[in-house]
Amino acid sequence: MPSASKVKKTVRIASGRKRVRQDVKLNAANSALRSKFRTAVKSVLKAVATGDKAKASDAFKSAQSVIDSIADKGIFHKNKAARYKSRLSAKVKAIAA
Repeated sequence: MPSASKVKKTVRIASGRKRVRQDVKLNAANSALRSKFRTAVKSVLKAVATGDKAKASDAFKSAQSVIDSIADKGIFHKNKAARYKSRLSAKVKAIAA
């Protein structure tokens, strides 16, 4: 019976080894950007929860640029970014009502 953890095979071809090195760097960069995205969204949601319109709109402005940069880099689809911006905007606008 095989062990619980799979043993990864090492790539023998030089171009494959380079690809693995690049993938590690890209994965780290993408993970950092996704984390930045989640933090920006959470900051807007926290501001909305407190009911502070000024703080929420400031947080939304900064979150917009983060969301756009994520979409431009192709980490998220442009429609997903637009959906997040739309929903956050609606929540910020709903504070005044």
